[in-house]
Amino acid sequence: MKRRIRKAVVLGAGTMGAQVAAHLAGVGLDVALLDLVPKDAPDRSLLARKALQNLSRLKPGPLHLPEHAAQIRAGNFEDDWGLLKDADWIFEAVLEDLEVKRGLLARVAQVASATAIVTSNTSGLGIAAMSSALPEALQQRLFGTHFFNPPRYLKLLEIIPGPRTDPGVLADFERFAAATLGKGVVRCKDTPNFIANRVGAYGFGAAMQAMVDLDLTIEEVDALTGPPVGRPKSATFRTADIAGVDVCLRVSENLYPAVPHDPQRDRLRLPGFVAGMVKKGLLGEKSGGGFYRKEGKDIRTLDWKTLEYRDRKKPALPALDQAQAIADPVERVRKLMAGSDPVGQFLWRVLAGTCLYAAALVPEVADDVWSVDRAMEWGYGWPLGPFRSLDALGPRAIAERVKKEGGGTVPAFLQALLDAGHERFYEEKDGQRQGFTTRGFAPVPTPEGVVSLPALKAAGREVKKNPGASLLDLGDGVLLVEFHSKMNTLGADSISMLLAGVKEARANFDAVVVGNQGENFCAGANLMLVLLAAEEGEWDELSRMIRQFQDANMALKTADVPVVAAPFGLSLGGGCEISLHSARVRASAETYMGLVEVGVGVVPGGGGTKEMAVRALDARGGVDVDGFPFLQRAFETIAFAKVSTSGAEALRLYLTPADSLSAHPDRLLAEAKEVALGLARAGYRPRRPRTDVPALGRPALATFKMGIYNAQQGGRISEHDAVVAGHVAKILCGGDVPPGVTTEQALLDLEREAFLSLLGTPKTRARIAYMLKEGKPLRN
Repeated sequence: MKRRIRKAVVLGAGTMGAQVAAHLAGVGLDVALLDLVPKDAPDRSLLARKALQNLSRLKPGPLHLPEHAAQIRAGNFEDDWGLLKDADWIFEAVLEDLEVKRGLLARVAQVASATAIVTSNTSGLGIAAMSSALPEALQQRLFGTHFFNPPRYLKLLEIIPGPRTDPGVLADFERFAAATLGKGVVRCKDTPNFIANRVGAYGFGAAMQAMVDLDLTIEEVDALTGPPVGRPKSATFRTADIAGVDVCLRVSENLYPAVPHDPQRDRLRLPGFVAGMVKKGLLGEKSGGGFYRKEGKDIRTLDWKTLEYRDRKKPALPALDQAQAIADPVERVRKLMAGSDPVGQFLWRVLAGTCLYAAALVPEVADDVWSVDRAMEWGYGWPLGPFRSLDALGPRAIAERVKKEGGGTVPAFLQALLDAGHERFYEEKDGQRQGFTTRGFAPVPTPEGVVSLPALKAAGREVKKNPGASLLDLGDGVLLVEFHSKMNTLGADSISMLLAGVKEARANFDAVVVGNQGENFCAGANLMLVLLAAEEGEWDELSRMIRQFQDANMALKTADVPVVAAPFGLSLGGGCEISLHSARVRASAETYMGLVEVGVGVVPGGGGTKEMAVRALDARGGVDVDGFPFLQRAFETIAFAKVSTSGAEALRLYLTPADSLSAHPDRLLAEAKEVALGLARAGYRPRRPRTDVPALGRPALATFKMGIYNAQQGGRISEHDAVVAGHVAKILCGGDVPPGVTTEQALLDLEREAFLSLLGTPKTRARIAYMLKEGKPLRN
């Protein structure tokens, strides 16, 4: 029987405990957050309450919706200890001190129910040592659950069984963690710092030591460990500020004595100035400053030699500047690493050194390559884990350089691969991906409920393709429309494939899913093409393009088979409009959706304004209800270019109660497919173009215009903002007409006219050009 987890108690209201509580509330659990009773405080639950109040100030936001903080019960370890009796899951997140945790767990053992799961959020302490003095019955339900900060956003959850953990309990929780919490689970051995923090601690320590030895600045190290070498923008020191400088130091101090036989453990030690930072309270984001500190609108950088902040400096790394012309990040790293300058020395010591260290940890921390790679990719945001990085750089070439330069030993696991006659840690065999293990090659396990688009393509399931999009057979009668342009922006190729998908589904499929597995669902229209066409005066072509996109969205809406959109990440402009026209939406919990066109001086022209008007007026519940307040909310959503900060907020701003969320990003397409099949099996009835849309007309438009005028006179919006807002209001009201009834097509015509009219203005074209150059709106 599968265990159901509905009630959770989080013990410890520190940074991690409070943020995990926020995430649990966001996925629908009943959550209590408890901490110590502070001395001499009238509010005995002050620590938990203050932690919850602080959630709204953190960036990135740990709450899926602001009101979730009020849904978490704040309490303390004395008055509210009885809450543990009914808890399905007791999550311990107190100080990273073995004796403190053992003492608290002994108290938990006295009240926890016979079925409660008890886990510790330790980042590296031994589960066996933690559980040894507990009753055997509890040991069977105790294990480690190591979330990564920020827990809402980072995919990794390391699960560490104790020596007596029940395999069935563990398996049930892993399914829950994937399906409900949306986590990528990596089961770890009970070794110091497990996988990700063991490798990560080495990488951080190596980067710090190399910075000191090569006399580099913090900006230079972040440049060498960030996007230029294919790593996340947070690089080394921004990551440390998010995690907490004190946490990084504590991890190092705990790890060094715990691995006495590690030949590389000196690299795990951090330079002395880090302890100085902690002593001064420079703990990172939570204290307002760490390696970086925001002062007003400026970001200042710590001088690690003086522990004083200074203005940021552009990295002085000529080799890195020259290598930027190399588009492929792997080839760029390979070339840079070959140099004898500080850039080459740093990358060899840190990037290559960390990969080699990971190889040396097998079989201590894991028996296979994919567990290590997933831990680093999901927990640290690496695009390629250590073994995939070694494959890209060439395992044999790396091993030969280690031997050539001396002073190092080729890890036994790497040497075993080469001795067996293999050149890569991953291989394709009989259409299946294989990974190297301590016992040779074995199939890389696919997580449950995951659709692999590369595997479908390799199996010949691609129905049609052009440079911007493809049609794929997902199986079971479901067709996928997949975008694969840069940032999945919409152009003629993508739009034509939407139309082709509806036509193909009508003939050969039962349902359609619109989705992909890129970094974002869709970042909207290709603004460069729009701007170029406007500058060339190609108005007929632009009108045709807009009409074609409107037709594609209406084809989705009126298709004979159900269409389900699967948005995630950036789902902006046209990406939002596609979702609005789909029969259902299965969105990721991390969906940043918005009609943002006013930011570049135009209106949503693919049916988005029309659809917001239709939905707003339908929501009023009857013709006798004043429709203006409903239309006003739609106006504010569009005119303020509101973008959801979560899937939950997307449901509120743009979607419907019939739409739903997927917690696990890798399961999104599979779950969208199930939604589509459910609609088809229930006897889906096609929708038809509306001819009965209420038009509030001239009176409502006059009210909108008065509000826009007042906002302009009050200096809250510019003159051109007012022009754009006036167009939005006119479309929502059905035009400058008497109140009555209009059609969807009439609203689409108004959209197209407004879009072209605004595009004809110099200020709108300046906004588009500025957005393309600077990546942010221009208020002209």
